[in-house]
Amino acid sequence: MPPAACLRCGNRAVIKRPKNHHKLCKECFLSVFEDEVHHTITSSKLFFPGEKIAIGASGGKDSTVLASVLKTLNERHNYGLDLVLLSIDEGIKGYRDDSLETVKRNAVQYDMPLKIVGYDELFGWTMDQVVETIGKKGNCTYCGVFRRQALDRGAGLLDIRHVVTGHNADDVAETVLMNLLRGDLPRLSRSTSIVTGSASTGIQRSKPLKYAYEKEIVLYAHHKKLDYFSTECIYSPEAFRGTARTLIKSLEKMLVDATKAKEWEGADRRMRGPPEANSQKWRLH
Repeated sequence: MPPAACLRCGNRAVIKRPKNHHKLCKECFLSVFEDEVHHTITSSKLFFPGEKIAIGASGGKDSTVLASVLKTLNERHNYGLDLVLLSIDEGIKGYRDDSLETVKRNAVQYDMPLKIVGYDELFGWTMDQVVETIGKKGNCTYCGVFRRQALDRGAGLLDIRHVVTGHNADDVAETVLMNLLRGDLPRLSRSTSIVTGSASTGIQRSKPLKYAYEKEIVLYAHHKKLDYFSTECIYSPEAFRGTARTLIKSLEKMLVDATKAKEWEGADRRMRGPPEANSQKWRLH
């Protein structure tokens, strides 16, 4: 059987997109991914020319892909943006100290200024100290609040009014489910917004990767050979988000299994043919 052809250019396909199952070659996949992020940015009017943007950079795949794509699109489409990497040091030994080394390399690779602000300097404590005091249960909730405040305060130190984060479609789905499970209706509508902000600080936050699937972000990072940190936070196993993620994965598998069952049922019917034909076959024998 000949190899599948790229839907766009006809060359050999190496990727089947999780989003729509289109088969693409590496070059076309990278181009389509970037074009879709560009469409998200322009259709949502996320930026204006000359705007100074802080990219929330953790060293992970999402923020690394975001930084890479924004640099590419900024140059390709003349956005006129002034891009800066903003990293938060939560003070988690064996995790954040290692990931920040990746961010420092990214700053050199993308030729972007880097600002690192820590919980210890902003709040007077580290997450390790918080966990030591309150225990592991619920610490991700505290960290999430601290992190959002730290991003706002870090942006303020840079005189920046707009922070972009690497939240993707999977993250948004998980957040929606978490708010449903908690019965937190006020946050439910905000969790799907591509642009949010803090009235107290005047800092705007946006999600240029909101419609990008996590699997495609991984594929983009892989085929672009991006330098990113792939270890999860040592405290994340205790996070409620993990419960939402597991539930979504279970639902996805159920849908896939149901779809496959339907396909097999249809194939079986086609093989058996209509009832009249089957009865005739039996009579012939």
